Amino acid sequence: MEIVYAALGGFALDLLLGDPAWIPHPVVWMGRCIAWLEERLRTAFPKTPKGELVAGTVLAALLPLGTLALSLGLLRLCRLAHPALAFTLETVWCWQALAVRGLAAESENVRRRLTAGTLEEARQAVGRIVGRDTDALSPQGVTRAAVETVAENFADGVAAPMAYMLLGGAPLALCCKAVNTMDSMVGYKNDRYLHFGRTAARLDDAVNFLPARLAALLLVLSAGLMGESFSGAWRIWQRDRRCHASPNSAQTESAMAGALGIQLGGPAAYFGQVHDKPTIGDPLWETEPEDILRANRMLYAASLLCLILLCGLRVFILKGVKL
Repeated sequence: MEIVYAALGGFALDLLLGDPAWIPHPVVWMGRCIAWLEERLRTAFPKTPKGELVAGTVLAALLPLGTLALSLGLLRLCRLAHPALAFTLETVWCWQALAVRGLAAESENVRRRLTAGTLEEARQAVGRIVGRDTDALSPQGVTRAAVETVAENFADGVAAPMAYMLLGGAPLALCCKAVNTMDSMVGYKNDRYLHFGRTAARLDDAVNFLPARLAALLLVLSAGLMGESFSGAWRIWQRDRRCHASPNSAQTESAMAGALGIQLGGPAAYFGQVHDKPTIGDPLWETEPEDILRANRMLYAASLLCLILLCGLRVFILKGVKL
């Protein structure tokens, strides 16, 4: 039950405090490790496609396994000192593994810039949370990008770490975050990372495969709870959940698009190169900034549903084992 209590405490802290800058965040250290390892691995292996693939595979193994080993070791040391110290550390890590309030706050900042600021400010704000080029986005494009990232990051930043958290505690959740962080830094199909980042990207796909589908179904349920279109979310999810090069991204994006009655996806520019991505959903009406607010309401509802479901499932399994 300790893991359940730590998860509940971490979720409450995330909703209450978000991601304050004054607390060192594990993802920051993961990012520094990735940059450090990339520089050294690229020099240690031949600068050929095969050499870069091997170097990237080493990175994809070292960071998650190192994160898991280090966090398990620190928890063990804390438990030897006092069980309460270990529980406190695990709760803090559970908090830092989740990104509900931070995701909502960043996307809400985009909405405020769209309604009370300038288009350039809105582009800069959305550029903080998406990987695409934003300097040419229209107001509707900015809104779509923000809604898409809320949907996609509900899977990557909430459902996946929460699932692994309740499976193996905070260390496994941090291992999941390490995989997500690698993908966000090196999982691009450009000249620099096409080979080096391939293993990290595929590992991210595998780690998030089941959580993404759980997240999509939770968004469908949250659509009904928040007064959005449950039938639309279900219909578009069934139709468009595979409309993406990634096996996971369109799962939650399709549920969100159907719930809000808008169209997501379509062509997007990355590093100056336009990629012709398929559209997701039907444009029943024009995208507007308030769609970001509606998406965030669904985010909160789906996150709470995810917590209740996974905590309940763990408790049920533990009681079944004891019986």
